[in-house]
Amino acid sequence: MLVEVHASSVNPVDYKIRRNGTWAGVVPPAIIGYDVSGVVVAVGPGVTDFQPGDEVYYTPEIFGGRPGSYAQYHVARQEIVARKPENLSHTEAAVVPLAGGTAWDGLITRGGLKVGETVLIHGAAGGIGHFAVQIAKAAGAFVYATARADNMEFVKSLGADRVIEYRTQDFVEVIRRETGGQGVDLVLDTVGGEVLTWSLEVVRPHGRVVTILGGQVNLGPLSRKNLTLHGLFLERARYKLDALRTLIEGGKLRPALDGILPLDQVAEAHSRLEEGGVRGKIALRVRPAGSPGGF
Repeated sequence: MLVEVHASSVNPVDYKIRRNGTWAGVVPPAIIGYDVSGVVVAVGPGVTDFQPGDEVYYTPEIFGGRPGSYAQYHVARQEIVARKPENLSHTEAAVVPLAGGTAWDGLITRGGLKVGETVLIHGAAGGIGHFAVQIAKAAGAFVYATARADNMEFVKSLGADRVIEYRTQDFVEVIRRETGGQGVDLVLDTVGGEVLTWSLEVVRPHGRVVTILGGQVNLGPLSRKNLTLHGLFLERARYKLDALRTLIEGGKLRPALDGILPLDQVAEAHSRLEEGGVRGKIALRVRPAGSPGGF
């Protein structure tokens, strides 16, 4: 499928590949970027699920040397593409696929979150985290979340039941106290390292931990408490985007934008993301505002 890209967004994996993408088979000069919201303009003979004019969203594949989404057009397999949520603009929809899909996988596909369970979400104000809080609440869980002081009200507005200021509060102590020493059923870790090590201490026996980063970790509690530890790198698939669209159109999930920049200012978007402190996501406007079919 050939898709005219109306909007994209930036993710940490973008600047990691920009710095050194050899691990993903990306060697400069290269087009990177891994979120798309746009319109189908042409389909190949094997495409049966879409036709020109369909509004779609998806996250391009990273491995295999395929070009990314920082471009006016992108080619994708129909299996990873889904119909765009009708109640979102292209700039809003473009920030969902990679971060939202990772949150879905971490909580649902890999984490197996169930109604009535408790979950701890680290980095709850960030790209993945702010989606994860909303997905967990929609799944019927009690949500603990870590965030900076200036993001606590934002995270509460997403539905978190208990927000922990990680710089002034010890999340291990808080959760042990508030769960009567039992711990949570699931942890979604977007930080890694020492945070992951201490997270293993607050998971109940036979609980689950999902991490997108890993790092140097003390795995002692893993066997002592019979825990399950999942490493997570998003696998592209339409069903995840369909599930996210259902939540979005049902009013259960909403992307938060911390800025919209034109594609020619992508360097500034990377700089902001690398500096940290972004609340939600930064969108990239590819199709100029006011153009036919634009924003």
